[in-house]
Amino acid sequence: MGEAIRQLEPKALWNHFADLNAVPRPSKKEERVIQFAKSFGKLLNLPTQVDAVGNVIIKKPASIGMENRQTVVLQSHLDMVHQKNADTTFDFDKQGIEMYIDGDWVKAKGTTLGADNGIGVAAIMALLASTDIEHPAIEALFTIDEETGMTGAKGLVGGLLNGTILLNLDTEDDDELTIGCAGGIDVTCTGEYSQEKPKGDLSLKISIKGLTGGHSGVDIQKGRANANKLMNRLLWELSKDFSIEIATIDGGSLRNAIPRESVAEIVLDKKKHNELKEAVTKFEKTIKAEHSFTDASLEVKLENTVAVRNVMNADFQYKFLRSMYACPNGIYRMTPEIEGLVQTSNNIAKVLVKEGKFSVQCLTRSSVDTEKTDLANAITSAFELIGASIEFGGNYPGWEPKPDAPIIKIMSELYEELFKGKAHVNAVHAGLECGI
Repeated sequence: MGEAIRQLEPKALWNHFADLNAVPRPSKKEERVIQFAKSFGKLLNLPTQVDAVGNVIIKKPASIGMENRQTVVLQSHLDMVHQKNADTTFDFDKQGIEMYIDGDWVKAKGTTLGADNGIGVAAIMALLASTDIEHPAIEALFTIDEETGMTGAKGLVGGLLNGTILLNLDTEDDDELTIGCAGGIDVTCTGEYSQEKPKGDLSLKISIKGLTGGHSGVDIQKGRANANKLMNRLLWELSKDFSIEIATIDGGSLRNAIPRESVAEIVLDKKKHNELKEAVTKFEKTIKAEHSFTDASLEVKLENTVAVRNVMNADFQYKFLRSMYACPNGIYRMTPEIEGLVQTSNNIAKVLVKEGKFSVQCLTRSSVDTEKTDLANAITSAFELIGASIEFGGNYPGWEPKPDAPIIKIMSELYEELFKGKAHVNAVHAGLECGI
């Protein structure tokens, strides 16, 4: 079936894609594909270099008569997501991708195909190897590790490229022109608190689960519930009305995911049990009504648990719940220039309170770096009030959309001329290599 793929049109594109997919190239293990790209450039007698982190740069002079045009950088990443079906035996470190044709689609046998971003790499290779396509000076930039950290883009130093226009060929839809993305920063708030013996005599576990969740960037505008915010809201109400004592809170899993579940252990005066059950039931009805469209499977469960030995001291519990309440979550600001695009947001991703220590982990995103910093400072302020230590990490810049840039007009007109339809100009509220 590999030969059948090589017969697809345009042949240059599909042959380069087949050659590329014969090379193992999982993220973090790009040594062989780096050598592959380097050898490709050398074979064409084009200036080729590998930078300190493993990015490959190949430069092709302009066609005759186009020497005065702006130099264009064409960029794609060499690595691929390496996933396989549970019933598939495959070694991504040693094997090339096994491809086949299924109707109008090229697929892989039981594994990811690697079209992200292999098809972009192949398109650039085809242009570099062509002898009949007129073009300005071209600088091909093949980055590494896009899928698991964007360390290739982050490690690229200035001075290696001269181009004034950059076209990134990494997108899922061929009718989209992406012109902006969000940057991000991890904000982690940690601290300690003194514990005390519970005054109550009934230990209970509260679970909030069944939320839809989603990606904290591209799904943040959908208004889905955040389990950590809902849990804090419930604990705040129960603390005020029933003087509960909090032992543990554990919510969320991944920093870039809207949390779907949260669990807390509390202690209560047994005499108030029935009243508290009614309050929890009422709370469940309230939030299910609020989120009936976005989180239809949401549920709140209250059950007995093993006796709790220690709880958060009352003074700190009061302060912690209020800091959590004050912490921004969700959309902070929409992009004024592009309708429907989130400009700045925060996701309270993980909350852990246990055995005298607490941690609140957030991922703050914005296409405007100063606004990202402003929101991170707001989170910092909320938790410094209770003595938390704040750590910033994983900071990467955004790519602020410029809808009036000349290249966007040129690309839109070319798309309409070639495909007889309008390209969708958009931006994404997530990190991209172009932002770096």
